[in-house]
Amino acid sequence: MRFKLAPGHEEAFDRLVAVTVAQIAALEPETLVYVTHRDASSPDTRVFYELYADEAAFAAHESAPHTRRFLAERAAHLAAAPEVWRVSPGAGVVRPGVALGDG
Repeated sequence: MRFKLAPGHEEAFDRLVAVTVAQIAALEPETLVYVTHRDASSPDTRVFYELYADEAAFAAHESAPHTRRFLAERAAHLAAAPEVWRVSPGAGVVRPGVALGDG
């Protein structure tokens, strides 16, 4: 998913994301990966990568209060509608012990 932020809304959006990600980490064991990125070449762009155990986990994520809050509040910070891609699994590597976060 890609978000194009409204000018001057980067910090507020990032704060909203940080609160939401903390709740996802604490309350959604079936959300396997939820990583947010800043586009290095476009400071007003954020890219999210999300991976769920199954469709039920995705549905639980979408209906969680913290996700509902994020969905409701994010619009105030966006310059355009988010771009959403739903993808099917392919090849990849996730090494044991790799911490995803501020790196």
